[in-house]
Amino acid sequence: MVYAIVRAGGRQEKVSVGDLVTLDRVPGEAGSSFQLPALLLVDGDKVTSAAQDLAKVSVTAEIVENLRGPKIVIQKFKNKTGYKKRQGHRSELTKVKITGIK
Repeated sequence: MVYAIVRAGGRQEKVSVGDLVTLDRVPGEAGSSFQLPALLLVDGDKVTSAAQDLAKVSVTAEIVENLRGPKIVIQKFKNKTGYKKRQGHRSELTKVKITGIK
């Protein structure tokens, strides 16, 4: 089984060809492709982690859709002081499909 660990949006994701992964928003339209930097490559029993070998590896992904994450409600409250604060947040996300690891 071939898979790679890639850096995506400040996090590391384990991906293989055909996987659908949700990342932080990536600039581009649906159908466009881009490259992800590989940190580790596993090809059967062979594990590649040297920087000069990983420079030759390219992980290609295609944008499926841009979407927004679920609503996160942030509430703060302090007793006996009358302090209440309510805030909401929705993350900008992109769903991508891994098309190739070479």
